[in-house]
Amino acid sequence: MNALQEKLFLELRQTKEEIENSLKSKQRQNWLTIILEDELKDLNTAIQKFENGNFGQCEISGELIPEDLLKMIPTLRSIKDSEDLDSYCKKSVSVSFL
Repeated sequence: MNALQEKLFLELRQTKEEIENSLKSKQRQNWLTIILEDELKDLNTAIQKFENGNFGQCEISGELIPEDLLKMIPTLRSIKDSEDLDSYCKKSVSVSFL
């Protein structure tokens, strides 16, 4: 495991613990609970990939996912999923003056 992977692994484990604690303190299920549970599933999958030695490998093609993408979203499962990231990025505003 290289330094970046080690850092990501620790971040994933810390985030998992934070989400688990948050879910334990919830009195009732709401929209946020559903989002947290989905995120927890993704975290568990990423952690399992680390333990199996295939973290950062695209689940569809088997290719390595670029490290820059994994830094942003360590739970990314495939290169195809990264294609949808543009819809989440802030678009620049172009202004023309006359």
